[in-house]
Formats: sequence, structure tokens, C-alpha cells
Amino acid sequence: MLELRHLRTLSALRSAGSLVRAAQLLNLTQSALSHQIKLLEDRYQGALFERKSVPISFTATGARLLQLADLLLPEVELAERDVARLTQGDTGQLRVVLECHTCFDWLMPVMDQFRQRWPDVEIDLVSGFHSEPAELLRAGAADLVIGSHYGAEFATFPLFRFEILVVMAQKHRLAARRRLQAADFAGETLITYPVPEQRIDLIREVLQPAGVQVQRRTAELTVAVLQLVASRRGIAALPNWAIKNYVDYDYVIARPIGETGLWSDLFVSVPPAQQQKAYVRDFVHVIREQCAGSLDGIELLS
Repeated sequence: MLELRHLRTLSALRSAGSLVRAAQLLNLTQSALSHQIKLLEDRYQGALFERKSVPISFTATGARLLQLADLLLPEVELAERDVARLTQGDTGQLRVVLECHTCFDWLMPVMDQFRQRWPDVEIDLVSGFHSEPAELLRAGAADLVIGSHYGAEFATFPLFRFEILVVMAQKHRLAARRRLQAADFAGETLITYPVPEQRIDLIREVLQPAGVQVQRRTAELTVAVLQLVASRRGIAALPNWAIKNYVDYDYVIARPIGETGLWSDLFVSVPPAQQQKAYVRDFVHVIREQCAGSLDGIELLS
């Protein structure tokens, strides 16, 4: 029997673009997802999508089921939100703090979609630089932080993992290296956002343990950081998805750090009293769904 979970699976495949990402988006193992798809294909006696197509190309059967998904799933989700409004109330606020400066670009479309889904929930960004975003949650000055894991004090929702890459100008002295090690940074100027050193993964996880010190120069905006890098004023360490377009257009070049790369995890943190609110959970869902389909090189966390 065709079930809603099957339609959600096909919708996730289309949004995520691959089996791996779709499984992450649905919080399934890849084998469980493959088994579910095989049962569907056995039922309809044919493939639902082309196995080697990138992005995924659906067969006529798969496309027809997607039409059904597009018809039914929005209505089911709307009904679920309506029920949540009836039981939990239909108003509220989400004052969002960003620890991750580079998150701003993908957050704007997320907020736009969220406003359409929850028009009576006021959502806004808490402006300004905040050295300790968790303090705003403790003080009641914010409702939600996108950033690091702050421990058991707060309710935490996992978002995704991303790789941090070193960005440098064309023909930089380190450009010939396929991967950079801690010693390679000696004597370099590191261009960062204006945050404490302990919030910078490269310094905290790589340079400090190796006893390597660098000069720092700061800039508020990602585009300003990249302009400084391109003009040979220093190097930077930024998320893979934040620099993709600049690398693709040969504005700068990027290299991984260490043998396995330098990775960072992103979370949503809220006060415990907020975690069961339907609009908070839906906000997290929208982030994961949007980012799975739009950000290259991320791994959704479960």
C-alpha cells in the first residue's frame, strides 16, 4: 500500500539530489532508504529513478508519484500546522542569533519560507556582534541560536556538518600544496570575522595544539574577507559552501586542512521550554530541507 512516508521519500530524493542526502534528511540509514525504494519499485514493477543520473532523474512512474506527493504533502503539512496552532496557540516569536557569520546567505530564504508557513509567528534576527550567543538565551534576549553545541543546558537540534577550507589568492606560495598542515600557516596573516580566537576552528583545533601562531586581521562580511584574500592580504578559513562560487570563478583557490579535513557541526539551540513548540521544530525542518538541496558539500546530522 502506498503510504505518506513513501511520498516523503520521493520528495526528499528530489530535494536532496542523492540517496545519501535523502537518507540524512529523512533520518534513515542508506540501507533502510534503499530497501523502502526497492519495495516501491517491486510494487510498481519498474524503476522510480535513474540510478546513475546526477542530479536524480525520475522515470515516468516516479514523476507521477511525485505529482501525487506535491498534491498531498503540502495539505498534510498544512493540516499538521493548523492542529499545532489549535493546541499550542498560533502566535509567538523567534529572535534568532547567528554564531555562524556565513549562515546569513542561506538563512534569508529559510526565513522567507518560514514566514509563509507561520504568518503569525514573528521571526527576526538579533542584530549586532555577540561574543557569547548562549548568554542571550540565558538572559531571555533571544529565542534561538544557530551555531555550536552549547551542552545539556539547552535543547539542541542537529543541522549539518561542513568542511572548513583554507582560501588563498591565485599563485599564493601554498597553492601547490594539495593539503595544508599546521606548520604551513606559520608567518601567514589569517583573515577572520571579529570573534574570539576560541571560536575559530582552525586556531582552536589545528594551530594552537601545534603551537603555531599567526597574525589576525578581521572583516565583518564574507565578501570583504574574500576581497582581502584575493588581493593577497592574507588567507582565510571558511565553510566549503560559502566559497564555492568564488572558487568556481577562479577568484580564489581553496585547499583542505589536514589528512581528513577540518570539519565543523552546526546546531540550533533553544531554551528547554521552547523545544516542543511546533513552529520551532518546523523552523529546524525548513533549514535542513532547504540546505540539503542548496548547499554543496554538507552532511546532514541525525
